[in-house]
This record gives sequence, structure tokens and C-alpha cells, in this order.
Amino acid sequence: MLHKNKTLISGSLLLAVVLLSACGEKQQAMQGQTPQVTVVTLASEPVTLTRQLPGRTSPSKVAEVRPQVDGLVKEQLFKEGGMVEAGSPLYQLDAARYQADYDGAKASLERAEATLNVTRLKASRTKDLVKSGAVSKQDNDTAIASLHQAKADVAAAKAAVARSKVMLEFARIRAPISGRIGISSVTQGALVTANQSSALATVQQLDPIYVDLTQSVSELLNLRQSVASGDLKRADNLPVTILLEDGSQYPHAGRLEFSEVSVDPTTGSVRLRVVVPNPDHLLLPGMYVRAAVGSGQRDDAILVPQQGIARDPKGNTTAMVVGEGNTVELRPVRVSQTVGSNWLVESGLKVGDRVIVEGLQKIRPGAVVSPGEAEAPAPVDLPAPSLSTAGHEASGARERASNADKG
Repeated sequence: MLHKNKTLISGSLLLAVVLLSACGEKQQAMQGQTPQVTVVTLASEPVTLTRQLPGRTSPSKVAEVRPQVDGLVKEQLFKEGGMVEAGSPLYQLDAARYQADYDGAKASLERAEATLNVTRLKASRTKDLVKSGAVSKQDNDTAIASLHQAKADVAAAKAAVARSKVMLEFARIRAPISGRIGISSVTQGALVTANQSSALATVQQLDPIYVDLTQSVSELLNLRQSVASGDLKRADNLPVTILLEDGSQYPHAGRLEFSEVSVDPTTGSVRLRVVVPNPDHLLLPGMYVRAAVGSGQRDDAILVPQQGIARDPKGNTTAMVVGEGNTVELRPVRVSQTVGSNWLVESGLKVGDRVIVEGLQKIRPGAVVSPGEAEAPAPVDLPAPSLSTAGHEASGARERASNADKG
């Protein structure tokens, strides 16, 4: 019985040795395999750089409707919240007094014109009689002066008629501009006065609409320095893409109209104005939006996929590059902003470098790898996020680099 147990123990030990030997051979075989990685070979290409700036919408025209004459509101002639055309009637005031003044001015004009006809005939007769000596020269001078006075009276009467007509027309309050009108502050029967402080209603023109953006002075100076050094080519009249608060893209592109020449001392920024078509009135005054404004053209830009760039806890950016002999190199790089799904490289990488974008968790600097080329996506120029946004986007790459260092 003891001999039998010894035989079983020996067999078990032999089986364990065989299994351990097989596992060791398998592990050695796995360790001897060359890691497979996916690389992107860098090339230069022209890229239009953009920057995202925050802003708010404002109407292109605003007109507060106020009365220019006194009177009672007889009728409201518009629908609140509707569209009105320039010159369309909004309110009708009680115009009885102004109509009477107009009629009286016209009667005075007719009387002045009749007087003018009489004095003109008298002056014509005295002119003929003075030649024969039947009328003295003094009487002739008096007739001529009366004629001039009659002409002046007619001119004054015409001015009075024109003034009274204007006052009569002011009793019908019209829209000063085309646009959307708001709520009426008065109702039928209310007494309004000329040039009162409170507006009867407000008309806002929303097509086109303005987007007022703010840009920091430091960003503006960096842009000008890049243009002056030749790193960036100024690109004017580029369309401006508007991004709504929910992140969706507004269907109509805007146009940069002007940039302020003075800096706001409280914020240290300058204001830019963008004109945006708004035929559907989707953009309303006061909305918060972001605008992707073109900053310039870089003819020889180098773009690298975001997954190929890692950032350490200190904020330094690096990339894993396949060098000579397919050996992995850790390359410090400097990137500035994102263009679509890529980083824009400022230094550290050059045309022809093979940057590893997949398989980073299996390698470390100095390892020999088997690279395979990734399919290059079509270049797309998209709005560049701010540096704070770019830092969040790089967090995933930072974690991959940390895992690669631990591995």
C-alpha cells in the first residue's frame, strides 16, 4: 500500500513538472513575439485655423416707438409679436385738433394767394401808369412793395400748411424700421405726449442679426505675432460658423464685420461683431452662442491624431515614434490647438515621422515593434476649442501614456 502511494506521488510530481515546463515555453514564446502597433506617417498640408469665441446675439436695428404729438390713442393697428414693415401704421391718435389746424392753414393759404393776385394786378397797372405820369413814382414803389409782401405771406401760409400737415400725419404713428414688434405699453384710450420717456413699443430687426464676440488681448497679440513672423498667413473674409448653446451648428454662416480698436479695461478683451443671416428667426436677441472665427492659413501644418499625443501630470506632451530599426522613441512635442480630431504640432515632430496611435499599452521606449500604417482620414477643418477644452480632450491620451510607462 505504501509503495502504491509513492508511485502516485511520483506521477503527480512528474505531471506538474511537465505542465510548468509547457507554460514556461508558452510564456517565452509570447515574450518573444514583436508587438504589433498602428502608426500614422506625418505629412504637411494647408490648414485653415479657427478659434472659438463666446458671444451674444443682438438685433441689427432697434427702434423705440414714441409719439411726436399729444393725443389719445384711438386705435392700435398692429399685432403684438408680429412682423411690421417700415412705414406701416402702428397707432392712430385722435387727430380732430390737428385736422382743424390743417384746414385752417389751407384757408389762410387761399386767402394769401387771393391777396397776391390782387396786388400783382395793381402793381402791373401802376407800372404802366407811372410811365405816362398818371401815377406818382411813390405809388408805384408802394405797389411793388405790396406785391413782395403778398408773395411772402403766401410762402408763410404754405409753410403753415406743411407744418400742420406734418402734425396731422404724426397723429398716425408709423413703424420707423421693418422688424418684429414687441408688446404695446399702452392701450386704446391712453393719453400720450410728445417725446415721452417711455416707449409705446419696440421694433427689432432680426434678419440679419449681430453676434458680438469677445477676444482676449493675449490671443489677439499672439495672432498678430504669428502673422508678422510668417508662421501664419492672414485669411480675411472667411465664413464664421455659429455654434448654438446645445453644441449644434447654426445652418447659416456669418461674416466678420469689424473689430473694436479699444480694449475693455474691466475684462481685458476686445469686441468683434459678426453679421449672421437669420431668415427663420432661430437666433433671438440675448442668446449665448460660440463662433468659430478663421484666424489664418498655415500652408505647411503638421497634424497628428489626438490618440497619439499623451500629456503627463505636469502638462508636458509627448508622442511615441517608431524610429530606425522599428525601435520605439519617446519624443517630447509641443501642440497648440485641435483641428478636427487632430492636434496641430508646433515642434517636436517633423514630416515623415511615424507616430504610434494604437497599441501604446503594449510598448515602452526602446522596444522593437512591428508597425502597420493606419488609414488616414480625410482632412477636415473644424472649430478649434479653447485651451481649457483641449486639456480635457487630452485626458484620455494622458491616461494611456501613464499606463504605457507602467507597462
